[in-house]
Amino acid sequence: MRSYPRNSPEAAARIVALIMVADGHVSRSEMAALDRLHASTLLDLAPADMARVLRELSEDLMCTAFAPWCSSCRISEELLQALLTEVDDTELRASTLALCREVAQADAHLSDAEESLLAQTAQLWGLGTDRYLQPPPQRPMAMTL
Repeated sequence: MRSYPRNSPEAAARIVALIMVADGHVSRSEMAALDRLHASTLLDLAPADMARVLRELSEDLMCTAFAPWCSSCRISEELLQALLTEVDDTELRASTLALCREVAQADAHLSDAEESLLAQTAQLWGLGTDRYLQPPPQRPMAMTL
């Protein structure tokens, strides 16, 4: 697994990419959420670099992860912790985890793998799981007259 500089935009983007692949596939709604949330701008990356980080993570997982055919890849606890510790800035952790939550819920379903990764990340980063596993507030629906 390649490494990125500590607290770099790529290190944070890889955490977001991890949540995208946690359930075994990247959905269109997750990709649309990245655009809608301006994730690359929030992480100080060009959109092409965000896509590159997702591609590099996928390549690395294919080389290092273990999983039965047709299931989501699993990475070891040690590797997950190593990836998560590449981000140790408190504000970057909070914004990255908030992005992860929004992207994971973009398809209106939080899989067990996504929920587990969010909880592990929040716990390791000391951000509290309750705050980050709650559904996002409902936005009022626009009314047309």
